Amino acid sequence: MHEGLHFRKVALAFLAHPDDAEFLCAGTLLRLVEHDWEIHIATATPGDCGSTTLSAGQIAEVRRGEAANSARLLGGTYHCLEEHDVNVIFDKTANRKVIDLFRSIAPSMVITHPRLDYMLDHEQVHLLARSAAFAYSIPNASKLPLVPGSKIPWLYYCDPIEGCDPYSGEIVCPTVHVDITRVIDRKSEMLACHASQREWLHEHHGMDEYIESMKRLSAMRGHQVGTEFAEAFVQHRGHPFPQTDILSEICGVI
Repeated sequence: MHEGLHFRKVALAFLAHPDDAEFLCAGTLLRLVEHDWEIHIATATPGDCGSTTLSAGQIAEVRRGEAANSARLLGGTYHCLEEHDVNVIFDKTANRKVIDLFRSIAPSMVITHPRLDYMLDHEQVHLLARSAAFAYSIPNASKLPLVPGSKIPWLYYCDPIEGCDPYSGEIVCPTVHVDITRVIDRKSEMLACHASQREWLHEHHGMDEYIESMKRLSAMRGHQVGTEFAEAFVQHRGHPFPQTDILSEICGVI
């Protein structure tokens, strides 16, 4: 699959909600920008349940704006598929939306949620991302034009929340770490764009320290490999996905 440098340098982080990318993989996206990659951040939902005071429509509008502002900080583009919080389902309609999104972007690298995570929106997005990564470059899979160079992308799974398998409670063992120490301040700036969520998490989860909780996970992963901050991923290596580790090649991964 890997033919030297002859591939589209386009990365897509497809996750469930606004701010998921900033928690889980924004440092890696910033590292990719250093290597001249085009970056897209997409969410299945606009985060329409993320408030205890605003209506679904009102908070969705706020969070779309926050996500777009965050993406602009790394020169990226934000997309939303307008599914609804706590109602993301792998079905024909959602599958079609995601395949068409992938078709229009034609990513050569996709970052998404792991198979097991603390909420089902994340797990369903995992299925949607796997489906679209496999299918989008098939000519008859979408009515949208096929972008030259489209092919099955490298596929990476972010950490689950807090790095833990939600069923066993064990820390997930990654296949790759990305050192994000030099971009941690910029990652924090991106996460800070999501001001509405600090209040929401405090009200619903009893959780404060919005940015500090992200840093704790990044510090835990960094400690594993002898650096201050890192992000961790598991690479999908099933047939017929690329077997080389492109993150290690281009980001100086530890």
